[in-house]
Amino acid sequence: MRKLIIFLLFALHVIPAQAFQADTLSVETFLEWLQRYHPVASQADITLEMGAMELRTARGGFDPMLFGNLDNKEFKESTYYDKREAGLSIPTWAGVELNGTFEQNSGQFLSDESRVPSGGLFAAGASVNLGQGLILDERRAALRQAQIYQQSTEVERIRLLNELYLNGFESYWNWSLAYQNLQVLEEGVKLAEVRFNAIKRSFEQGDFAAIDTVEAYSQLLNRQYRLQTAQNDYFSATQLLNTFLWNEEEVPMALNPEVIPQELDGEAIGLINEEELRTLVTNHPELRLTDFELAGLEVDRKLKAQSILPVVKVKYNFLVEQLNQFETAPFFENNYKWGVSVYTPLLWRKARGSVGLAKAKIDFKQNTRELKEIQLRTKLETEINNFRILDQQVATFGQNVVNLERLLSAELRRFEMGESSLFLINAREITVFDSRLTLNQLLAKQKVALAKVRYAAGLGFE
Repeated sequence: MRKLIIFLLFALHVIPAQAFQADTLSVETFLEWLQRYHPVASQADITLEMGAMELRTARGGFDPMLFGNLDNKEFKESTYYDKREAGLSIPTWAGVELNGTFEQNSGQFLSDESRVPSGGLFAAGASVNLGQGLILDERRAALRQAQIYQQSTEVERIRLLNELYLNGFESYWNWSLAYQNLQVLEEGVKLAEVRFNAIKRSFEQGDFAAIDTVEAYSQLLNRQYRLQTAQNDYFSATQLLNTFLWNEEEVPMALNPEVIPQELDGEAIGLINEEELRTLVTNHPELRLTDFELAGLEVDRKLKAQSILPVVKVKYNFLVEQLNQFETAPFFENNYKWGVSVYTPLLWRKARGSVGLAKAKIDFKQNTRELKEIQLRTKLETEINNFRILDQQVATFGQNVVNLERLLSAELRRFEMGESSLFLINAREITVFDSRLTLNQLLAKQKVALAKVRYAAGLGFE
């Protein structure tokens, strides 16, 4: 019976825990699926559409405007007046507004200034602001801010994808950790069951004392309890991972129970270029978004600065009875109308207050950006150091696991020669299993730490 126990102990320690290879969902496939079909990835793309629509809306401020007016009065069988006007106004990005009108008026009581030739009168000209609004007006400011917003949506998309990458990556390796721990503890339960059954048969044949069966059964119950906890952890990790899985029709999916994660190991972990990451953090999405906010505030400041200037608006129109006469119409000779509008406040309190407020907002946001950059750099250094320490711990503890497994193998050989006991083998096994669980946790943390380093530097799926 002693030889049977020795054979079973060696056999179970040699057989891999994962004798049956199921379908494996690799982390690369998971991340690719995540980037393509997750709702957050779709939302990230929608932000681009929002930016495009915002820009289209702002460009609408420069759309040509067609207008028409009809004003008629009839009283006691008399036509007091019949005024008809139609025209086209075309704003330009240069701040000049082009316009053209046609008016045809008649009536017994028509005012002198409204009288035009019977065939109507054409007018074509332009109006321009020479003071306030010359450099920038509300229409051009809205367009510039819309362009800035569109650019910011591209960065916002990257920020959303980076966050999705980190959350999905962490969820995947937590799932892998739960699975690997489950495999380790299942192996421990199998060993405890074989040992308990073997000792029970030996007790029945008089080779072992009754207390040995109690100890073996106690070890079995303890490992079954830990296995049950691991099963619950694996179920929870799987359910969390399912929240990241969606198909092409944007329908949530659930993992097939036979699908398993990629094995935890340190092979995929390479050295990170710390200096390159420190350079990349200056282009972090959070900083870029703040820069876009500053650019928008700067446009607002320039617009507010225009309000300090007086309003000087000049209008000029050629007047002709037929359209072909525009080619020969002389400038400021006979047939034209023009005008100048000028007005300005005396104390400028509203203008100066709005400019001062705009500058204060820029200073406030600039200070926020400087603080955020320091925080991001500190976060990056923390994550780099965390990754570096975990890398060392994996190497150190990995060697420790190898040594503990050697001690267990030596203890089994001593037991074969009659120089050891099941109690010592149990103690060695518990240490080995606990060390494997610890190593699995370190490997998972190492994987996640690499993702956190990339995220802190502003990287994601790239």
